[in-house]
Amino acid sequence: MATGTSGNRLRRLAIPTLVVALITGTTGVAGSASAAPGGASGSGTGGYFTAGHDKRVTLTDGADRRPDGRNAASQRATTDATGSGMYVVELAEEPLTAYAGGVSGLARTRPEAGHRLDVTSAPSRAYRGHLDAQRTAVAAAAGVTVNAAYTTAFNGFSAKLTAEQATTLRADKRVRAVTASKALGTRTPPPTAPSTASTPGAPAATDPAAPDQAPAGGPAGKPVKPGPGTGAGMVIGVLDTGIWPESASFAKKMPAPATWHGTCQTGVAFVAEHCNGKIVGARYFADTWLAGGGSVPEGEVLSPRDMAGHGTHTASTAAGLPIPNVTIDGRRFGPVSGVAPDAQIAVYKVLWNGMGFDADIIAGIDAAVADGVQVLNFSIGSDLGDWEANTPIGIAFLNATLAGVFVAASAGNTGIVSGAISNAAPWVTTVGAAVTNLDEATVKLGDGTKLVGGSLDALPGGDSRPMVFGEQAGSPDLGAVYCEPGSLDPAKIKGKVVACALSDMFGSAAEIKAKGGAAMVVFEPAGNYRINSIFNFPVVYLPTEKQAGTLFNYLMRHPTDARVSLRSGGDGSSVPGVPSVADFSSTGPDKVTLGVLKPDLVAPGSDIIAAVSPAGNFGRQYDAYSGTSMASPYVAGAAAVLRAAHPNWSPGAIASALRTTATDTVGTSSPLDQGSGFINLAGATDPGLVIEPTAADLVAFSETAVPDGKELNLPAISLREYDATRPVTLTRTLTNVGKTPETYRSSVSGLDGMKVTVTPASVTLAPGKSATVTITLRRGNAPWDRYVTGSIGWRGKAHSARIPVAARPWGIMPRPYGDDGEEFGRMTSGVSGSIQPGFTGPLAGRSTGYTPMQRASYSMPAGVYGGVFDPGATGVKKFDFTVPAHTAGIVVDANTDDPNTNLDLYLYKGDTLIYSSDRYWTSAEQAYKFLPEPGRYTAYVFAQFPGGPVVDFQFGHAIVGQNAKYSGAALTLPSTVERGLTHGFTLKPNKPLPEGDFWAYTEYSTNGTVIPGNLVYTQQSAWQ
Repeated sequence: MATGTSGNRLRRLAIPTLVVALITGTTGVAGSASAAPGGASGSGTGGYFTAGHDKRVTLTDGADRRPDGRNAASQRATTDATGSGMYVVELAEEPLTAYAGGVSGLARTRPEAGHRLDVTSAPSRAYRGHLDAQRTAVAAAAGVTVNAAYTTAFNGFSAKLTAEQATTLRADKRVRAVTASKALGTRTPPPTAPSTASTPGAPAATDPAAPDQAPAGGPAGKPVKPGPGTGAGMVIGVLDTGIWPESASFAKKMPAPATWHGTCQTGVAFVAEHCNGKIVGARYFADTWLAGGGSVPEGEVLSPRDMAGHGTHTASTAAGLPIPNVTIDGRRFGPVSGVAPDAQIAVYKVLWNGMGFDADIIAGIDAAVADGVQVLNFSIGSDLGDWEANTPIGIAFLNATLAGVFVAASAGNTGIVSGAISNAAPWVTTVGAAVTNLDEATVKLGDGTKLVGGSLDALPGGDSRPMVFGEQAGSPDLGAVYCEPGSLDPAKIKGKVVACALSDMFGSAAEIKAKGGAAMVVFEPAGNYRINSIFNFPVVYLPTEKQAGTLFNYLMRHPTDARVSLRSGGDGSSVPGVPSVADFSSTGPDKVTLGVLKPDLVAPGSDIIAAVSPAGNFGRQYDAYSGTSMASPYVAGAAAVLRAAHPNWSPGAIASALRTTATDTVGTSSPLDQGSGFINLAGATDPGLVIEPTAADLVAFSETAVPDGKELNLPAISLREYDATRPVTLTRTLTNVGKTPETYRSSVSGLDGMKVTVTPASVTLAPGKSATVTITLRRGNAPWDRYVTGSIGWRGKAHSARIPVAARPWGIMPRPYGDDGEEFGRMTSGVSGSIQPGFTGPLAGRSTGYTPMQRASYSMPAGVYGGVFDPGATGVKKFDFTVPAHTAGIVVDANTDDPNTNLDLYLYKGDTLIYSSDRYWTSAEQAYKFLPEPGRYTAYVFAQFPGGPVVDFQFGHAIVGQNAKYSGAALTLPSTVERGLTHGFTLKPNKPLPEGDFWAYTEYSTNGTVIPGNLVYTQQSAWQ
């Protein structure tokens, strides 16, 4: 059963950059695409979506990418079937950042709070020598050759091991952990057209104004607001794909800070002069790449030079110089600037063709901390988020944090799946992406229908033009549905707007442009993320499934006389508003660790214009990218600004200031989506209060096999799966970082159905002083097995702070993911049902008994073979029904006996899609809603592939009341249950049921507390 969209028919639109971070334009950020004059661009998908076409899916791995639909190279395995391969070995002793003393004759190297690690001090040199000797001894004992050694932020090494050597090392008491090296990254795709500046160091085809002409400030195409600083004296380390040093965003000579210990590592097309001070240092790390394959990927160079663009984009977003007006393909897009334009950049190239190994990334982190960076940006992530806590990279970031280095990291771009968060360690500030620029475009069809999509290109405007579907204007066998290169007939598209199904948008635009088409409109029948790119051709992208259905069926009704007009701008309907959480931004909860709320906050990350590598971006020096990879460096730049203004603040204090002053986005206030909210740098400079965990608590968390972060002194509360039959009591410590005494009074917002008390209700704090408050949360009438969200705030005379709260009372099913519409574990069979309770104690239950599924046979005229769903299209049958109050569940299903027909099923409440079931090439479709809101519902049966001119099918529905009494059934349950264990139950009819399908509802109780149960199914066959 599939929810949401189907991935079987079309390739998903790809986000144009790395795996986890995005940047958008508001005050203090890289240039905003919305600064562009009206642009037009059209990208289209055309044709019939027939069975057997290649599976076009690209965005399910969480990578930020350009919308060309290309997949990057698949991840390389580091170990073979025998277990031999590349490993990361962590040794038992602490690295320099964490060593607090204890070894005879070796003094402490871990810096005191508010101080920095000095790798050149006598204690550091002595302890490093000790670690070197221990590493040599461990490796020799196992017969291992060390590939790369780490001592600063991680104590250990990488090496190529046999399975036997790995076993030997794990048994060595001097070894803490041995893990197979893993691949992760940004998966930036290669360019889809020949670059006009493919030679490293060549000037861009379109250059911005010289930096000495730049006004002070101007991130996101707007002047910098007074208040926040510029990050002077700070060094931001960027772990990424490298840098394009010739960019005007880095063209300023600056002296290195006195605390800088780094170097400028030269290599292919990268010389010492490229480290001009703005780029204060540069290194590259490829030991694991080279050990595994002998060479870097095709198109890469062995140096810090960026051949992709992602690293240059993130670096310039964080700390690029102000540029007065960026020109891309002859069009002016206004001013751009980094968030911290006076900060300096240290480059650590750890990704090769958008991918890298953790062993090389750890080497980059180790070097960055030793070099003396104050901030690290990590716009890199894992497919579908983290899968384990306390990874080697996570430990390296912990030790960096202990040394006073702030770490910002991207949350990931898998918003279609809840809980797919990358970089979820509590000492990392995990950043989601927000839309801050509309960049809308309007498609007006010949029948007057208006569809609002997105575009960054100059659109023609004016009167309507003829429009043609790609499928009808070329060769289907060559991919005319997708307007693929070589597929279209010039005579059929000349002067027309071409509609194309989503695939390689850059390739499709180039095909239409070369063949004389006027513009492109791209649609995605499976639905996709709202992002834009600059095509230098009129392209409009319509991202939603509903828009695709409207456009497709209009084209089917007008195969020869379709018309359309395209104009820049829209009515704001493409997003809830600005700032709003980008639909691709990964959402919580953190599925790995209990008690940690992620993301931490959101920042601009959609349609962000910043510097790039011309070698990987069609010769452009600047381009628009989208992704959480763009949002993370925004926060890194903000952290540099705060650190410059408050040199003694710890990374935890900076993170708290950014989070407790964040504001709600438009369209949601759920911390699962927005974390603490949208970044407010001006407010963070003077937050009043900070809430930060101690170093000891973070270290203890990292050493726990199954960590739970709810007791950490974090500026958030997460109760993902808690026993709501009893209250939960937590503490938080508030510290006044203001300049005057202040009294703060607490308040609670949201958290409907929860009873929350804060004791004491108010605290008075002198500057630098702290107070601990006790927070007690009790479930009142909050729903079971669903998230309740809100916040707790403290308001003083001059300052206010708030922390988000997300709580999920665990009734009968744990849920490591969010409430995405599908009720996990609710649908079950009466023959072999099961529950997994969140409490320990007695269990009782009741049921409604079984009510039959109301089923009947129907026929409808066939629509387009391989078409796209639209409620008003031919080939769609509509069923309306009313759901009363106190309904336990509604279930609808559809099926056909025709093996050549494929049905899809959609369940709506008004205009809101509740559930979709669109499994590929099968017609056993089912949609449901547990504990639905009362009101009018509509089900649509869609013959996506009709087997003939008339489609025969069966449709059934059941509305199960919570308190109804149907045909009696006996519920068998255990008398007591234990939290987290699976317990079986049966629900057997008291007497034989007639032939058909039946549904029932069960409800449970423990010590008088009632907990909603299951929707239970049984079937009675004719032969039973």
